[in-house]
Formats: sequence, C-alpha cells, structure tokens
Amino acid sequence: MSDYKFEGWVGLDKSAAKGQMVWQEFEPKAWEETDVDIKVSCCGICGSDLHTLRSGWGPTTYPCCVGHEIVGTVVRVGSQAEGNLKIGDRVGVGAQGESCQSRNGDCEECASGREQYCGNHFAGTYNSTFMNGGTSYGGYASYHRAPSRFVIKIPDELSSSEAAPMLCGGITTYSPLRQNGCGPGKRVGVIGVGGLGHYAIMFAKALGADHVVGISRKSNKKEDALKLGADAYIATDEDAEWATKNTRTLDLIISTVSSSKMPILDYINLLRPSGTFIQLGNPEDGTLDIPIPALIMKGVKLGGSLIGSPSEIREMLQVAADKKVKSWIQEVPMKEANRAILDMDAGKARYRYVLVNDA
Repeated sequence: MSDYKFEGWVGLDKSAAKGQMVWQEFEPKAWEETDVDIKVSCCGICGSDLHTLRSGWGPTTYPCCVGHEIVGTVVRVGSQAEGNLKIGDRVGVGAQGESCQSRNGDCEECASGREQYCGNHFAGTYNSTFMNGGTSYGGYASYHRAPSRFVIKIPDELSSSEAAPMLCGGITTYSPLRQNGCGPGKRVGVIGVGGLGHYAIMFAKALGADHVVGISRKSNKKEDALKLGADAYIATDEDAEWATKNTRTLDLIISTVSSSKMPILDYINLLRPSGTFIQLGNPEDGTLDIPIPALIMKGVKLGGSLIGSPSEIREMLQVAADKKVKSWIQEVPMKEANRAILDMDAGKARYRYVLVNDA
C-alpha cells in the first residue's frame, strides 16, 4: 500500500468543460508489476482535454480526469518495469497509456515500435480502459499510475514545464515531420500557429528544413511565427490572392487546425508535385471533403498522423535538448485548472498552458 492518494480535477459531466471540474479522489488502475507511480509536478493542457471534457469526439466516460502531458517524479517502480526506471527519476507520460505491448510477434505495430497504431488495444492516458479492467485517469492530479513502457525519462537539459507539452503537442507534430522526410532541401508549411503549430515550426527548423511557412487566417501571429523560426507567413483572410501566389511552393504541409470549413483544396494546391499533406486536427463540426482531382493531377499524398511511439518521444526530447527547442508556455497553478481550461478554450494561450503542482 502507498502512503499517497490519487486526487485530481475530475469532470462529472459535460459541464466540466465550462470550468466545473471538481477536485476529488479517484481509483487508479489496479497495480501491476509492470507499472510506475509518478508524483505529478506539472501537466500541460491540450485541446484534446477540452474535446473530451465536453464529449466532443463522442460520449466521455464520466467521472474523467484529463491531462496527458504529464511530468513528475517516480515514487514507485514495479519489479517487471521496463526502461531501467528507478525512484526519483524525472519522467513523463504522453497521450497513450497502454497498447497490447506484444512480445511474441503477433502485433506487428507493437513489435516494430509503432505502438500508437496498435490494432489489438489502445488505452489513452485518460478516459480509457486498461487491459486489467482499470480506468485511466490523467494528469490534472497529484499522482499518476502508468504502464512503464509509456513512461519516458526527461533529458536534464529540458525543464519539466517545457517538456510537459512536448509529450503530446510536440510529438504530434514531430512524428509526421520525421516520418515524411522533413529535412535539408524541403519546404514545409504549417497551418495553424498555435499549441501544435508552434511546435511544428520549431521542429521543422530543428530537423533542417530549408524553408518553413506559417499559415494562419490573421496576421496577428506573424511576429510570433517568425520568432519561432518561420521564414515566411501567409494570412489567408487578409490576402485574396494567397493561394495563387503560393501555388506549388511546398513539399510538405502539416495541418493542425480542427475545422471542417478549412479551404483544403487551396491548401493542397500549395504543394509541389508528389508533395504530402498531413492532417492532425480532428474536427468536431463535420468532415473534410477530399479534393480527389487535385491529388491525382499532381501525385499528391494526403494522410494523417496520431501522436508518436515511446521511441519517437525519446528521440524528439533529445532533439529538443540538442537543438534548444523551447516550448512557449504559461505556467498556471494546478488549483486554477478550471480557469485555465476556459482561457485555453477562448484561445488565450501563447501557446501552451502548463498546470503546476506545489512542490
């Protein structure tokens, strides 16, 4: 038995998204010897948290404690834990809490280090069910219990609050950049300069892209985009000719926006022949129409991407440490979580809020 309690900000119904989470105790998954307990130092606020609290992507299982950008200190390690973890290590947990974690080859994805695409079992860090029947609760909390495969050591060069939002926001952009050839000689566009987009710009430059373009509706984020490392900026609502002026100029586009109303055909036309468009945002307000002729006529590839594997997260954190990639964050006391999610929903973050527990 432990001498600490698992407590956190819990959503009891859809009203939680309106700043009505309540602080209360919850029961983590039953302990297994492959698990690790973490005293939470901080937790980033992700757009997914808001989607989940309001049941935007489907019915949420309440009560629900969200938060999947967790950094803290290991306080308990199972006898069969992976990763050479020990008490006192500073670690993080991202958006995935468990896969089938196959070791006998019957799951190609887990065996090849692509656990985020496991077809047998996927448990999110919150609002999911583990294989042992337990419920997953996230990091707006005092403590977190996680299967050790998805617990990542944080490099010393990164502060806890800077590293936390990289565990979802960062890896969600790093993985598709890495998997789709971002590097020297490439021209990359980033649609949406925000919580995800600001990472996409920084990691595209860190990976060596020759030219990075920030794309947003208004010009009010141009200065930020350039400070983040973008070489150019497009404000689509303020230049009627933006699509024509920039046709066939990009090799790879990362789209972070979550709206079915975005002008996807115009965005596709920004790509060079054989270019790639990767959609990350998952709209609540409808579906996207696929511009088939535009894909065919230039041999363009249209795809999507989901978070990243534990090995990719480790790689990303090391790149961030080596290239001095710094999250743009605003720290908020954990006790003010209800206010912070309202501010996040209102678009006030520049560009990630991080909830911080008292020491």
